[in-house]
Amino acid sequence: MASLIDNDAHRTEIFDSLPYYDNDLEKNPILREKVERELAREPKPLQTLHPRVSPPIELFKDKPGLAAELARVEAHQPLAPLDTIRYQLPAPTSTPGTDEEWQQALKNAQSQLEHQRIRHTNLALLQTYGPNAWRIHNYLLEATAKQAETALEELKQRTTDINRERKNSQTRIGNQLTSLENKWTELISSILQIEMANVALDAEVDRLNKKEAELASM
Repeated sequence: MASLIDNDAHRTEIFDSLPYYDNDLEKNPILREKVERELAREPKPLQTLHPRVSPPIELFKDKPGLAAELARVEAHQPLAPLDTIRYQLPAPTSTPGTDEEWQQALKNAQSQLEHQRIRHTNLALLQTYGPNAWRIHNYLLEATAKQAETALEELKQRTTDINRERKNSQTRIGNQLTSLENKWTELISSILQIEMANVALDAEVDRLNKKEAELASM
């Protein structure tokens, strides 16, 4: 299908093809095979995103621990078992234990006691402020999800509208091109008919001239 250029004061649209209108491949299977062979010979395009598409978001770029945990969840790997050794209170191995071993065991016990005290404090804070904090967090997540769903529906509607507009525009332009092609074919046919009539008239004129010359020579 020939290209159609629509010039106006703001933009120039060039239609190299009308996929919603052209059906040459369906009409001519040999043409489809030829096109597929030509496409197979072309090098594969680079898998790059469109310039208007934002780059993918890399989660937890600066937090390797969370990134590793996300990778584990995505891979459906089981969670590592809880390390209970760090919560034990081992006594000195020697009997009787040395002062250094008992000092080390005492420091470990103090660390475990402080850890349990902090856990108790955190649990108390969680019981006091946790429910409301989670309610607010869930409310924000629901609002974000609704915004994302609304944006998705708007994008789907815009996509549908654009495709409908493209189809209507290409159908209208295709009808114009078909009408112009038919008119061009009719004009070419008329020109050929006129040329054939001219050739016939020239032959008739030559015949009459020859006949006139024969009559004059008698």
